[in-house]
Amino acid sequence: MEKNIFEKIRDKEAPANIVYQDEYITAFNDIYPDAPIHILIISNKKIVSLNNIEEEDTIYLSKILLTAKKLAKQFNIDESGYRLISNCNKL
Repeated sequence: MEKNIFEKIRDKEAPANIVYQDEYITAFNDIYPDAPIHILIISNKKIVSLNNIEEEDTIYLSKILLTAKKLAKQFNIDESGYRLISNCNKL
């Protein structure tokens, strides 16, 4: 099965400015940002949609939220505010 762009970025097979990565998640700057700071945070496990999450995916989802908090502090937007968006299926 061919990898999608996010899997290629995760595996460093496609260029991206990765700002954080660990065994559970990868965070990188969006190449077409809608905001001055626009970071995509993905799970390292392929989860197609929130409609497909399972109980064992809890660790990935919690790591995404904790990383968002850390990155907000790192990029000095924790006090001014930030938004988290999650897409389900194709929009």
